[in-house]
Amino acid sequence: MFIKICGITDAEDALVAAGLGANAVGLVFAASSRRVSTGVAADVVRRLPPEVTAVGVFSGESRERILDIASSVGLTAVQIHGSGPAEDTQWLSERIPVVIRAFSVHDAGLKNWADYGASRIHIDSVNPGGGKTFDWNLLNQMPIGHDCILAGGLNPQNVGDAIQQVGPWGVDVSSGVESAPGRKDAVKMRHFVAAARQHGGELQGGLDTIKLGSQINETDTGSARTKPFNWEED
Repeated sequence: MFIKICGITDAEDALVAAGLGANAVGLVFAASSRRVSTGVAADVVRRLPPEVTAVGVFSGESRERILDIASSVGLTAVQIHGSGPAEDTQWLSERIPVVIRAFSVHDAGLKNWADYGASRIHIDSVNPGGGKTFDWNLLNQMPIGHDCILAGGLNPQNVGDAIQQVGPWGVDVSSGVESAPGRKDAVKMRHFVAAARQHGGELQGGLDTIKLGSQINETDTGSARTKPFNWEED
C-alpha cells in the first residue's frame, strides 16, 4: 500500500511523516491554505530520506510552468488537478519521472483515464482538499482500483474500510491527519499509517513500477538534482 500525506507545509512535518512510514509527502503549489513557496519545497526535498518522495501538487498551471517548478525545486513527481487536456499530462510524463493525474470521482475524463499516460491516477471527491468522502461504491463500476490512489476525506478511522471496499494501489490524506489547516498531527499520522498498513500491507514493487525516487531528466530540465538529504545521518 502506497501512502501519501499531502498538504505538508514545512520540513519538520515532512520528516515526521517520513519517520512514521509514509511513502510520499505532498507539497501544494495550487491556491490553498496549504500552499508552499518554492523555497520551502526545496528545503523539504533536500531533507527527505531517499526512499520518501515529495510530490508537487498543481492545478490550473501550464505544463511549462509545472516543469519549471519541478526542475527548480528538485521534484521527481507531480500530481496534476484541473481540466487540462490529456496531451499536457503526456507531455509532462515524457519529462518528469512520475506524473499522477487527479480526477474528481464525477469527472467525465475519468472514463478515459488511460489516455492520459500517467504513472497513476488519483481519485478525489468533488472538492479536493475539502475533507469530504464520497460514495466509494461509484468506483465499483470502473475497473481502476488497482491503478488508483484514493483520496477524499480519509482519516485514521475510515481508511481501513476504504481500502477493503475500493482496493486502491495507494491512499492519500491531508486534513484527516491535521490539528489545523497545514499543520500535521503526529499521532493522527501514526494511526493513519498503521491502519493503512494493516489493511493494505506493505508496498510491494510499487516504487520500482512508478519510478519514485528517480531524477528528473537532465536533458529536459537543464540540471539534475543530487539525491535528497539523508536526515538519519545528519
